[in-house]
Amino acid sequence: MSEPLKDIKENSEKGESERNKLKSVLTDNKPESEPEIIEKDFVPHFFPTFRISRKFYAVPIIFVVIFAGILSYITYVIAGVQIEGGYVSEKDYGITAGLINGIIFVSIAAISSFIIIFLVKKRGIDVLKYIFGVSFGLLGFTLTWFFSEIFLFLLFYNLPSTDFIIGLYVFFDYFVLIGTIALTILMIYKYFSTKSIATKNTIVLYISLLTGAMLGIIMPFWTTLIALILFSLWDIYAVKAKSGPIKEMIDIASKGEQIKNLSEDEIKQKIDSGEIIYDTSKLEIGIGDLTFYSMLTSCALIITGYLLVMFFTAIAIIIGTGITIQGLKKNKILPGLPISIFLGIATMLLSWYILIILDI
Repeated sequence: MSEPLKDIKENSEKGESERNKLKSVLTDNKPESEPEIIEKDFVPHFFPTFRISRKFYAVPIIFVVIFAGILSYITYVIAGVQIEGGYVSEKDYGITAGLINGIIFVSIAAISSFIIIFLVKKRGIDVLKYIFGVSFGLLGFTLTWFFSEIFLFLLFYNLPSTDFIIGLYVFFDYFVLIGTIALTILMIYKYFSTKSIATKNTIVLYISLLTGAMLGIIMPFWTTLIALILFSLWDIYAVKAKSGPIKEMIDIASKGEQIKNLSEDEIKQKIDSGEIIYDTSKLEIGIGDLTFYSMLTSCALIITGYLLVMFFTAIAIIIGTGITIQGLKKNKILPGLPISIFLGIATMLLSWYILIILDI
């Protein structure tokens, strides 16, 4: 082979080698396709959840924390209504009483959940409407009347005890009772008759903040902490376990619906491989989650007496909820309590300890 032809061949081979290297680099740096976003199963409108856009998820938490805190502080501190609500007194048995009370409360919730699932399987998902209706009615009436009476008491507390004032008090007392009955009936009617998300959200917020405030008032320290920890553990089982009552309830409600014509196992495989993720742009926050969040922050304010402790606890709960939301991309449903409650309790105890040390 002549020298010129040899040079041409070598240059050709070198050029081919460079092209292959460049092709390899371009292939390796090619961006991976974004995972496909799929919507989750339909959740019936009458389920007691707060529906909201993901970017505003902190709004309902902040709302219930603030107003439950105000209610609990006015009732416990200003009005002086201090009731110990545990089955066993912490004054006599301390942390042991808190453990017993916590076990009793969670046991009642667990048994009730399995009874509800049994009724749903026997009578259909619509039986939940009656269960929620009765629960909302009892809670709405009892708690609205209770807190209204607290405000009425404070309104007349410093007034002279004349016949006119006493008569006026009796008049307003009856007015509060009749108004509470009317409000409760209207609330139940609106919840189950309207399709308005705003109306449903308002009622869910109202019931959860009243319940959280009341629990924060009546539950002593150890009972509150232990009950919240146990409820968080129960929440994990109820939502994630195959026989968990909340998981079963959601599965029954969405029975017959398929996402992109895929089975549950196929969806799981595609999520694990990164091909698809769940849509988290819209969220459902359970009424129980909002209730326990406001219960913890109300307890933090009443027990410690520090507004800062309540503030830091609320921030921790919001952060915990954000972490949970991140996990929803790969899970159809997740327990809303564990991360938020554990972070909240830890923050409450730590900030309380620091404030005591600093003598603030």
